Amino acid sequence: MATILVVDDAAFMRMRMSKILTEAGYEVIQAENGLEAVEKYQAAKPDAVLMDITMPEMDGLTALKEIRKVDPNAKVAMVTALGQQQIVLEAVKSGAKDFLVKPAEADRVLAAVSKLCN
Repeated sequence: MATILVVDDAAFMRMRMSKILTEAGYEVIQAENGLEAVEKYQAAKPDAVLMDITMPEMDGLTALKEIRKVDPNAKVAMVTALGQQQIVLEAVKSGAKDFLVKPAEADRVLAAVSKLCN
């Protein structure tokens, strides 16, 4: 089964998404900011990434660009709060394949990951 990197500075969001994904049979790696996400991406080469946009250390948009420098084929979906449409557009232009609005329902999380991994 695919390995998914879940990136969010909020521990409860990482835990919630990780639970949804592990229950569906995915292997999950977690990172709490963009800097850690880039490091873990390089170390583990996950099949897909679910990345929060607003985080300390390095935001999700910058992390997306850094990951895409390392791996131009990286499959990343951005996870956003409502009202961040402008950032989402920039993320898509920067190579994000999908986006989810928080709090994402389990079926939406699984649909996004399935789309990324296929």
